[in-house]
Amino acid sequence: MSAREASLSLSGDPSCIAQARHLAAAFLTKVRDRLGVPVATASIEIVQLVVSELVTNARKYAPGPALMHLRLLGSVLRVELWDSSPIPPAVRASDPTRIGQHGLEIVAALAHVVTEPTAVGKRITADIALTSVV
Repeated sequence: MSAREASLSLSGDPSCIAQARHLAAAFLTKVRDRLGVPVATASIEIVQLVVSELVTNARKYAPGPALMHLRLLGSVLRVELWDSSPIPPAVRASDPTRIGQHGLEIVAALAHVVTEPTAVGKRITADIALTSVV
C-alpha cells in the first residue's frame, strides 16, 4: 500500500470507532508532515467526524466485520467503508426535535457521499476536501 493510502479492518467491537478516528487523524498528519500535502487542521476534525459517523452506522446496522480504506486523491480524502448490510443508508427528513439519527445528515453536509451495492453488502464513499473548511 502506498503512503497515500491506509486501511483498517473493523471487527464491530465498540473500540473500532476510536481506532478508525485515530487512523484517520494519524494518516492525515502523516501526509501533511511527510508528503507536504496541505491539510487544514479543521479538515482533520471533519474527517474524524465523518469516519466516526460511518463506522458507528456500520457497527449499529450491519452485522459482522467492516473495512475502512482512506485514499488521498489530490486535495481530497476519499473514505470508503465496506460493510455486510445490503441496505443503503437513508437521510431522514429534517426534524430538529428528533433525538439522534442525524449521522448521515452530518456526513452528507460535510462530504460528497455515494453508496454502491457490493457482492456482500455495500460500499459508502465519502469525499472530503482537505484544504477548505465547510
